[in-house]
Amino acid sequence: MKYWRETIAVARRILTELLRRRRSLIFWSIFPISVLILSGYILAERAELPLSDAFAYAAPSTLVGAALFFSCLGGTVATIVAEREQQTIKRLFLSPLSGTSYFLGIFLAHSCIGIGQTILIYTIATFWGATFNGSVLLGLTIILMSIAAYVGLGFILGTQLARRIEDVNALVAAFGVPLLILGGAFLPASLFPKTLINIARFNPIYHMNEALVAVSSQSKTMNEIAGNFRFLLSFTIVMILGGWLCYRQMLIAERSL
Repeated sequence: MKYWRETIAVARRILTELLRRRRSLIFWSIFPISVLILSGYILAERAELPLSDAFAYAAPSTLVGAALFFSCLGGTVATIVAEREQQTIKRLFLSPLSGTSYFLGIFLAHSCIGIGQTILIYTIATFWGATFNGSVLLGLTIILMSIAAYVGLGFILGTQLARRIEDVNALVAAFGVPLLILGGAFLPASLFPKTLINIARFNPIYHMNEALVAVSSQSKTMNEIAGNFRFLLSFTIVMILGGWLCYRQMLIAERSL
């Protein structure tokens, strides 16, 4: 119970600060909605699809690419860097709050943000007539694994590579934008030449995108996406463990300063 109460308290503090900074919350909403609308209309025009089908296809790609990537990965990096700059990490050593609860609280806060964006994206897509007939449980599992993978990677980047707030945008752009494009977040992977497809198979965002699109808009089953699911599950586990180890290493370094 102690860990649970502390985790909730940390998550609540982060979410409360976000609500107070309404500008960031608005931008995190406008950006994925804009990408969804642009992608939906472009797909409808170029692929000659009904608008409802185009938005059904664009919604999962927009979610894992435009929404979860920048809020869960970029947001985690920004949170960690800001906490270090504001000496919050050092004050942690003077409080009864455990390091584990702090880690889980950041994880929970950005998971809530990701779930909120999921509801937003799919609500907007439904407004344009999109329908989703795949397994809700399987789709939600893929979304939660994507959130966990992004947050874990955010801990790795935020603790190892970013030192100031100014570093965040450059870091996320340098690592993220090429992976997003190669992962099919903005262009369908079916348009890629064979060489890029072979490279994309090593890109976790490609597997997030392919799995969620297959389940959400094509109603595919677990057996049909087994390869993408296994890759994503392995990547998620590695990112969570890597994020935890990097976080512990950061705490040791901060304690010694």
